[in-house]
Amino acid sequence: MDVGPRGREPVRVAIWRVGGGAQALPAYMTEDAAGCDLAAALEQPLTLAPLERVLVSTGFAIALPVGFEAQLRPRSGLALREGITLLNAPGTIDADYRGEIKVLLVNLGAEPRTIAPGDRIAQLVVAPVARADWQLVAEAPAEGSALWTARGAGGFGHTGARGPGKGSPGPEGAS
Repeated sequence: MDVGPRGREPVRVAIWRVGGGAQALPAYMTEDAAGCDLAAALEQPLTLAPLERVLVSTGFAIALPVGFEAQLRPRSGLALREGITLLNAPGTIDADYRGEIKVLLVNLGAEPRTIAPGDRIAQLVVAPVARADWQLVAEAPAEGSALWTARGAGGFGHTGARGPGKGSPGPEGAS
C-alpha cells in the first residue's frame, strides 16, 4: 500500500457515484485534515427555514473495509456563520452499508439559509472501530479494586465548571 502524507498509510475505500451526477468526491482540504469535506448533490439551491431539517444527498456511496467506520460531522464554519449543523452528529456509516451517503442538516439559526449545489455541507472521517467483548461481572467495582478509577461513578458536571478541586462539584451523576 502507498504511504500518504507524513508517512501515514491510507485506508483504501471504494467509492462510486449514484444518481448519475458528476458531483465532487470527498476531499481533504489540508494535508493534515482528519475529515474530508462533503458537497451537496443538489440540482437547485435548497433553502432551510429556522429549525427546519432536511436530508441532503452527497451523490455517492462507499464500501468501507471491515474494521472501519465513516463518521459524518458538522463543518465548524458552516455552523458558526450560518447556524447549519447535523442533527445526528456524529452520524455513523457502518462497513456493511452500501447505500448513498446522505447528510441530515438542520438550520439552528434565526434566519432562512440556502444551500447551493456543490456547497460543502459536512465532513467525513474514516476511523478504525473496536468491537467490545462484554464481560459480565457479578457486581460493580468497589473502591480500591482493580476496575475502580479515581473518578468512579462521577458524571455530568462532576468536575465542576472550573475543573477538579477548583469549585463545587456539579449535580449528582453529572459530568
